[in-house]
Amino acid sequence: MRIILFGASGMVGQGVLRECLLDPEVEKVLAIGRSSAGYTHTKLRELLRDDLFDLSDIEAELSGYDACFFCLGVSSFGMTEEQYRRITFDLTLAAAQTLAKLNPEMTFIYVSGTGTDSSERGRTMWARVKGKTENALLKLPLHAYMFRPGVIVPLHGIQSRTKSYRLLYVLTGPILPWLYARFPKYVTTTERLGRAMIKAAKEGAPKRILESVDINQL
Repeated sequence: MRIILFGASGMVGQGVLRECLLDPEVEKVLAIGRSSAGYTHTKLRELLRDDLFDLSDIEAELSGYDACFFCLGVSSFGMTEEQYRRITFDLTLAAAQTLAKLNPEMTFIYVSGTGTDSSERGRTMWARVKGKTENALLKLPLHAYMFRPGVIVPLHGIQSRTKSYRLLYVLTGPILPWLYARFPKYVTTTERLGRAMIKAAKEGAPKRILESVDINQL
């Protein structure tokens, strides 16, 4: 299986990349992003670029892939809806539309979040924008799945790039494994998330939108 991965340098992307590199059925990973994930592996090729909105100049390098794991995202804190929509909706759809054209049978897995608003009409800005993004992806000619994790426990030394999140994980670290064991409906791990994405790409999933409990059961 050949995989394109967006956002490999982030906490979720690092976890997904780790599982891809460990999986014997994954033969190649093309990581696309603005910064390096910091891994060296025979399966891995990184393609670093400042402009992720326009992939037209590298389309020849994007054909022949079986799946795309889109783990790229930002916090909405301090952002206007227009700013957040440009990164969350516009950037994601630009990549997905290009890949749908080049690999119409591809599995596309988008990492969204618990609380996403599929109606696109709720009061919470980020949830509306995420819902709009999910709805648009589900209309594309791809095998698209929306992953909505809640709390994600980082394993194997993986850390968030966001300073406030790193501090939060330091403070809550001792109880996170307990939360994962007791509340699988709301909590998952970077390892479980990565494995679930790979399994969905290999075998499909029972539904198009998967919450933490569904992710943990894959």
